[in-house]
This record gives sequence, C-alpha cells and structure tokens, in this order.
Amino acid sequence: MNERPGDVLISIIIATYNAGQHLRECLQSVKEQTVKGMEVVIVDGGSTDNTLSIVQESGLELVKWVSEPDKGIYDALNKGIGMASGNWLYFLGSDDRLLPGFSELSSYLRDDHTIYYGNSTGFNTNGPVEYPLLQGSFSEYRLAKYCMNHQSIIYPKSVFRKYSYDLQYKVLADYALNLLVWGDRSFKKQHYPITIVLYNMSGFSSDNKDRQFLKDKLQLIRRGMGWWMYVRMLMKRYKKKLLREEDLWAP
Repeated sequence: MNERPGDVLISIIIATYNAGQHLRECLQSVKEQTVKGMEVVIVDGGSTDNTLSIVQESGLELVKWVSEPDKGIYDALNKGIGMASGNWLYFLGSDDRLLPGFSELSSYLRDDHTIYYGNSTGFNTNGPVEYPLLQGSFSEYRLAKYCMNHQSIIYPKSVFRKYSYDLQYKVLADYALNLLVWGDRSFKKQHYPITIVLYNMSGFSSDNKDRQFLKDKLQLIRRGMGWWMYVRMLMKRYKKKLLREEDLWAP
C-alpha cells in the first residue's frame, strides 16, 4: 500500500472479533462506495475464525489491520484512531452495511471542526426495523434524553485530539463521548437527511446494559452540557420516579 500525506480523506474504522459470518458483506458495502481517498482500518481482537483471510481477500485499495487481544470494542476503536490517516473518522460495525448515502454525505465534508451526521435504517434477524431515534437531527436536549446512532456520524479527527472513548463504559462509551462533544462549542454539528448505513439492531449494544454509564450519565451531562441541562434532566428523572414510569436512560 503506497500512501502519501493528504491521500486519505476518511478512515473507516471497524472493530472485529470472530466476525467472519458478517464481515465479508460489510467490507463489500465499503468497497462499493465512490469516496475518493478512503481507507479501512480493521482492529481485530485476535480472531480464531476466518476474519483475517476475509480482510486479506477483500480487494480494498487502502486497508490497514492489526490482530491482537484488546480490552473490548472501545479499546479497539481507540487503537483504530491511532492507526488512522484520514482527516475524518467513521466507525462501522462489522455486522453493519454502508449505503450509497455514505458517499453522498462524505461529499459535504468541509470544515475540520464540524461533526457531520446523517440518518440510519435498522434491521434485525426478522428484517427491517422502524426506529425513530435512527432519524433526524439531535439537539443537546434530545441527546441528553436518548442515545444517537454511532454509525450515523462522521467525526473530524480533531475531535479525537481532545477526546477518546472511556473504557469504563463497556457498551455506551460512544454515547458518553457524544454527551461531551455535543456540549463543546468548539465543534459545530451539521445534520443532513441522508440515510448512510444499514444498522444491525441485534448487535452487542442491544444485548448488554452499561450500568456504569447509567450511574454516571447525569454527571456526563453536567460536564458536557452544563448545569442547566443537568438540572433539567434531574427534574425529568424525578418526575418519572413520581409517576412510576420506566426510566429509559439508554436505548
């Protein structure tokens, strides 16, 4: 792989572990994109299946990979950030599929202090899933209430000179990061109503709870978005408790 500075516009980072049953289709969806200057960074946790042979046979023009034990998905993503050459970073699940809209959204990348994001469409083993939180723009208030889909976001690399995924959050470190970044006035946020990814809703986060994140969420809101949003969400939690409503702090 011959690579010169400035060649890579966007790095697609994929964390994998024994993902061979999904990875081939995932990489094919990447290969079908029309983005110029796109690299794929695969951080594998030491798979024992056919993952690495699929990577080697993918035919991708620019691909980097490493295979070694890690501390989980977000440790792998942090490693991928360090390996990435692109000015923009995108995180794709090995069981997700990029859609043509990804290339369209990538054509709007301009400002290296703006986070660009689109829409997602969901699926599971039974077929397509309609889920409203995969669509639309996110204000600070909407994000404080609900997690947005990580796979809908293209980050400028400048975000990760300031932030990284916190490994104490095993399932929702991306949500924790977004709560901080959305309140950071040094980064603009720009939504385009373009569907960019087919997101597998039967994945890791759907089957696991992140108790540490749930414990810390209010404080993350305070740190990222300030006292007003913290008090607003605290009162919302108190009202739900009085009404004995289920407190849905995570997706």
